[in-house]
Amino acid sequence: MSTRGVDWRRDDGSILPLIAGLASLGLVVVLLVTAATSLYLERKRLLSLADGAALVGAESFDLDDVELVGQDLRPRLTSAAVARDVVAYLSEAPIGGLEDVRLERAATDDGATAVVSLSSYWRPPVVTLFVPEGIRIDVTAEARSVVRR
Repeated sequence: MSTRGVDWRRDDGSILPLIAGLASLGLVVVLLVTAATSLYLERKRLLSLADGAALVGAESFDLDDVELVGQDLRPRLTSAAVARDVVAYLSEAPIGGLEDVRLERAATDDGATAVVSLSSYWRPPVVTLFVPEGIRIDVTAEARSVVRR
């Protein structure tokens, strides 16, 4: 195959669309990774807040509510006490940039475990066509008190 008579000048600038496509793809990947990281960190912060609230709820018993079951001491939790202490905790806890934090549930199902569900609204750092403007994040944490003699 001979290269005589081939006009190589027609190929000038043909790499430019490839570079532009690769640059835009790289930008989309960076924006998606940034949004995913932001969502992950926001969920972790909300889960940390819910863990603290569940721990406070698990400690919401009076000493009169501790009963002897076999050889073990077990505190009896009530949903009203759990909710009261969790609301008090959340009013003083450092929210730290979490937007529209809501207490969805603070109760006990079995009288021994405090269950706390929180939700928050997350907004991405940069709004694009590929990432929603924001979503509500829900987390649930459970905690149980252990009393030892």
